[in-house]
Amino acid sequence: MPQPALLAHDIVRSLGGRRVLDGISLTASPGHRIGLIGENGVGKSTLLRILAGVDEPDAGSVTRPGDLGFLHQEMPFDAASTIAAVLDEALREAREDLAELDRLGEELARVPEDDPGHRELLDAYGRRLEQAQDRESWDADRRAALVLDGLGLAAVGHDRRLGSLSGGQRGRLALAALLVRRPAALLLDEPTNHLDDDAAAFLEEQIRSLPGTVLVASHDRAFLDAVCTDLIDLDPAVDGPVRYGGNYSAYLSEKRAERERWERRYAEEQEELEELRHSAGVTAHRVAPDRGRTDNEKMGYGHRAGRVQNSISRRVRDATRRLEELERTRVAEPPRPLRFAAGELAARAQDGPEPLVSLRDVRVPGRLVLDGLKVSATERLLVTGGNGAGKSTLLAVLAGGLVPEGEIRRRRRLTVGLLTQDTVFDRPDRTVRDTYELSLGPARAEKVPLGSLGLLHEADLDSPVGQLSVGQRRRLALALLVARPPQLLLLDEPTNHLSPRLCDELEEALGTGPGAIVVASHDRWLRRRWQGRELRLEAARGRRDAQARL
Repeated sequence: MPQPALLAHDIVRSLGGRRVLDGISLTASPGHRIGLIGENGVGKSTLLRILAGVDEPDAGSVTRPGDLGFLHQEMPFDAASTIAAVLDEALREAREDLAELDRLGEELARVPEDDPGHRELLDAYGRRLEQAQDRESWDADRRAALVLDGLGLAAVGHDRRLGSLSGGQRGRLALAALLVRRPAALLLDEPTNHLDDDAAAFLEEQIRSLPGTVLVASHDRAFLDAVCTDLIDLDPAVDGPVRYGGNYSAYLSEKRAERERWERRYAEEQEELEELRHSAGVTAHRVAPDRGRTDNEKMGYGHRAGRVQNSISRRVRDATRRLEELERTRVAEPPRPLRFAAGELAARAQDGPEPLVSLRDVRVPGRLVLDGLKVSATERLLVTGGNGAGKSTLLAVLAGGLVPEGEIRRRRRLTVGLLTQDTVFDRPDRTVRDTYELSLGPARAEKVPLGSLGLLHEADLDSPVGQLSVGQRRRLALALLVARPPQLLLLDEPTNHLSPRLCDELEEALGTGPGAIVVASHDRWLRRRWQGRELRLEAARGRRDAQARL
């Protein structure tokens, strides 16, 4: 039984008075794994919500398979439910397949082959059998155990209530439920945000094995490289959103070439427009039929003047016609893309041999055990480790927001800034511009205008913070930090929810400038390119140890 395709035609959606999606069409056939990429706020999550039927478009239509699964960025759960209840729901369809096959099998055994109803029962049995095979229904319970283990949830008791789980655990449980179901179409919004290396590799293997359609919006460049057969770039382009065949690495080279072609075409058309305007308005009229006549011309002037006038008229008409056509069909000017333009991410501390922060025999029961760590005034430290190893806990200790057992020494008047994983603003109704100015103060906001940092478009600055995408809220939080650089900058999963382009630019900025920067990250692409020191936290045998690897 062939799997149905997911189709969208001329999707239009406006949010907060701004058109986010403008005539988007796509065909997602079974076997294709399509990545949605683009700057934060271009509509990736909005498009997924519309494709899933969670949101309705202002115009356009969607044809979707009946068996569809959707992973939200912010998945709501009933806090009173248990893991067992979530798994039961994920296994429900597979169990229904098997129960219906048993029922139909019993019916077929009772109905003679020459009975008119036998053929109908046989067809129903065949359809259900194909569905069960696509879902691998016979293997569902074993698959559930494998998926929970692969996503790091095997040790969590099934009687645990969802309200007692961390945000990362709830996100992985939602992902596990979808992988257990194996729907005909799977829509994923930032699926790797809470995954360590092993879990991300497991997810990649699971996604590649699905026979149906997969659409994923992701900032994870390594993940996009590993799973995608196609990429759709929602950033502005000369002919609208562009679909690229291949993975993320193939996209990068083609994207650069496509942008260069657009810029070159625009420049050539602008040059031609200028020449045509000049020709139609000035050049064609430089020769006039009533110019002064020479004695030799007097006899044939009337005839010659007519030819000149006809030539001028023809040139004017040709230039005007081409000008009108070009003005009607010319390409739009390539919009200036956002470019991260912050200067120094961290500020220079006063000279001195002592470290900014020194930790010794630090303990946070059940979360972190660290024998020692010194952060120098020019530190570039990457903190890695699996889920639950204590990366966020260590950053909270360095920031002074969590007081552990053990010895902590820090320089006097040390300024520290922390970018947390969860970006929440107290006043979601306040505009981006006002939030920035009130947080920094008018003088600092004027000295470092938000628009100068290359993190948010000018058109978004007067939008309420609550209407921003998750990635745009993270950009605003980052802007507030780098607008007044601290001496010690702490970044907890800084590439989560950010566009791949900004991730590249942020990584480049991390390696230069004064001050100290400590980054906690599971981002495989970032880690491959890291040039500084690395501290890997290991969780083992019920306690958390840490060891530094230079």
